Amino acid sequence: MKRHLAMGLVVLGFIVLVGVPVALAQEDLAKYPSCPYCGMDRTKFAHSRVLIAYEDGSFFGACSLHCAAADMAVSLDKAPKSIMVGDYNTKKLIDAEKATWVIGGRKMGVMTKQAKWAFENKADAQKFIDEMGGEMADFERAIKASYEDMYQDNKMIREKRKLKRKMKSGS
Repeated sequence: MKRHLAMGLVVLGFIVLVGVPVALAQEDLAKYPSCPYCGMDRTKFAHSRVLIAYEDGSFFGACSLHCAAADMAVSLDKAPKSIMVGDYNTKKLIDAEKATWVIGGRKMGVMTKQAKWAFENKADAQKFIDEMGGEMADFERAIKASYEDMYQDNKMIREKRKLKRKMKSGS
């Protein structure tokens, strides 16, 4: 009994010290199953998903850096407390600002023509670049690229959806 209580206190202490975002990160896919902007399944896109914890205590779960950037753009009065992103290889949520990012390459991105992938360690990012191309970057560069790509990406998404609707209606 004492052992379970002690273990519970250790876990609770860890959550308090590290913060709610890390605790939520263990259940983000269940709590935020789809992206509010595009409807994409965040489990299917666990390798690119983003979880934003805002300073006001609210959270936002996105399928990609593109949709996360869109939310941050419309939530100007809410400052992000932490931004976590899926590691490309492990799909585990990692700190977006500590991640090594790869921009571009031959692999199509999620909601973007110019991919932006996060890696927990630099060696994995370099291996990806060696196989698929792209350029190593930090989070500042990756989020800036998301904002710069927004117009073209939104245009691409609208065109794809229009074509999909046409095909569905049979015209």
